[in-house]
Amino acid sequence: MEFVEKFKRMFSNVPMLGWLLGALTAVLIEYFFGYDYISYILQLPKIPVLFGTLIMLKEPMMIPSALAYDLIVYVLPILLVAKATAFATNPVAMLLEKIPLILSVILHLALFYLVLHVWAEINDYRELIVRLTMICIILTISINVINGYQGEFSCSHPGFMALGAYTCSILTLVLFVNDRMFGEALLPAWLGPWIFPFTLIAGGIVAALGSLLVAIPSFRTRGDYLAIISLAFLFIVKSAVENLQIIGGSRGMGGQPEYATLPVIFIWTILCIWIIHNFVTSIMGKALNAVRDDEAAAESMTVATRKTKMTAFMFGAFWAGIAGGLFAHVLSYINPGTFSINRLAEILAMVYFGGLNSIIGSIVGAVTINVLGEALRPLELFKWIIIPLILIFVMIFRPYGLISFKEINAKKLLRAKYKREQGA
Repeated sequence: MEFVEKFKRMFSNVPMLGWLLGALTAVLIEYFFGYDYISYILQLPKIPVLFGTLIMLKEPMMIPSALAYDLIVYVLPILLVAKATAFATNPVAMLLEKIPLILSVILHLALFYLVLHVWAEINDYRELIVRLTMICIILTISINVINGYQGEFSCSHPGFMALGAYTCSILTLVLFVNDRMFGEALLPAWLGPWIFPFTLIAGGIVAALGSLLVAIPSFRTRGDYLAIISLAFLFIVKSAVENLQIIGGSRGMGGQPEYATLPVIFIWTILCIWIIHNFVTSIMGKALNAVRDDEAAAESMTVATRKTKMTAFMFGAFWAGIAGGLFAHVLSYINPGTFSINRLAEILAMVYFGGLNSIIGSIVGAVTINVLGEALRPLELFKWIIIPLILIFVMIFRPYGLISFKEINAKKLLRAKYKREQGA
């Protein structure tokens, strides 16, 4: 504990800008020297994909080399650069405080994206993991609107995701792809990336309209009964797409263009975080919390409970539909099994692991569970023993998740750190 306190004091004057510069330095070192020099010297067969976890689990003899790689490439550069540049990054952070907050956030996000892009560009597997993880973030935040902020227990999110995925896929295949199922494209292929955002929104709207089948029964049911209704909705959607041969039936639908690139998904993820944060901190968000805590009392205080519930379901479903459309265009293939109860278990695990009523918690839960699942892939069956055990311990010691009931404070996060030392 004493070491942790010393570490905190040592780096307490480093602003977010300094940490991002340190991370950028680390990924540039890996990009230019990771394979030809560092990996070769440490006798690693290749650059570790997920910080060496896959290599360590496949070949335990490589554990010292993988740990040394992480120390040389990531830990030391980030810490040294962050500390060494604090004298310069703090004045810059001070200057950024004088411009509108939204511009400061955009500048920090641009630097963060650069770090993410360089790290993911090293190999295709990394890029795939990053894209799928960001889609999981959208799914987790959107279900948190219903299960966390509204306090319901909905099991219908994979169904919303399926509606968005199939709607968006049908539109892109019909409009821009010469497809065996739908015939010749109606529009030139070069228009595809520009119209793709509108097809995503169309998928989100269809998912939002579909959510009314769950939202309307929620007026009279709660808890276990609503969970059963929402689960029934999931099975209805899954059975419907299985039996509609015009969209591939149980064989699924493939051939979607790869419009869901890393920058596209990054932009949609940031939009999701920003819009949902504004939603849950607005008057409507406060109404959601009131309905969650005591519906009768909320109604007596003039809160339109039915409108609030319907809005929450449609809003959460809309973003699940967006995530489904992105998911379909990352894998270029979907089938009904993709949106089964297994997908529901993953989404619920992420939201309850990270924390209810917290966008930060949703991000932490999505990143942790998704990356942990990939890192433990070499263990095969044992992976599905370890992850549930972690969830059990979290539920015992942190019933509301790791980070619950906390919101993002961008102004506090991005501010200069030496103000405290000067008494500011």
